[in-house]
Amino acid sequence: TAGSRRPMKLPAPSVLAADFANLAQETQMLNESAAAWIHIDVMDGVFVPNISFGFPVLEAIAKHTTKFLDCHLMIEKPERYISQFAASGANMITVHAEACPHLHRTIQQIKAEGCLAGVALNPGTPVSVLEDVIGDLDLALIMSVNPGFGGQKFIPNAIQKTKRLAEMAKQVGNTTLKIEIDGGVTMANASDLYQAGADVLVAGSFVFASNDPKATIAELFSVAN
Repeated sequence: TAGSRRPMKLPAPSVLAADFANLAQETQMLNESAAAWIHIDVMDGVFVPNISFGFPVLEAIAKHTTKFLDCHLMIEKPERYISQFAASGANMITVHAEACPHLHRTIQQIKAEGCLAGVALNPGTPVSVLEDVIGDLDLALIMSVNPGFGGQKFIPNAIQKTKRLAEMAKQVGNTTLKIEIDGGVTMANASDLYQAGADVLVAGSFVFASNDPKATIAELFSVAN
């Protein structure tokens, strides 16, 4: 399969859908779950039509978890805040190609802070945008909904984009690139996404709104491996 070069596949629950009045308990639940990553959605109300949270929430989660913290910056001019996200506990920092006029420089900046570097693409952005930087990336994130709000319906074209991205990575010899899908992920599309070459599936409301979030995470993990 397209994803065979990257053996480990995993779910990344998004705390955007968590109960913020009980964030410590939600973080503890994730600590006890099969998830290796926690996805942190940062929104500024400018790049996307919603505002989520920033450094205090990231710092609070970092303080109470040993999981890998995957920070997705849906913000304008993210280069202004790279060092602060790194200092707040981010392990992976993903910026949007659409928000970065100097994308290569921003990737270098993330790596200089000791973090892994990712670039996200909106549904209307072709994967070819990453052609000249894919060799430098640790992660490429395909938005399978329009960014800004949780609970949206999955856009099926994300599966084809995943296949194209996996092929691009193979062509440049980036054997460690992780492909992440964010938006509308459920058991109905998880298997197709993994088979297309995805490594990391972000799941928000599908996990946190379920009767047993830990069991839902385990189910997503079992489909993958």
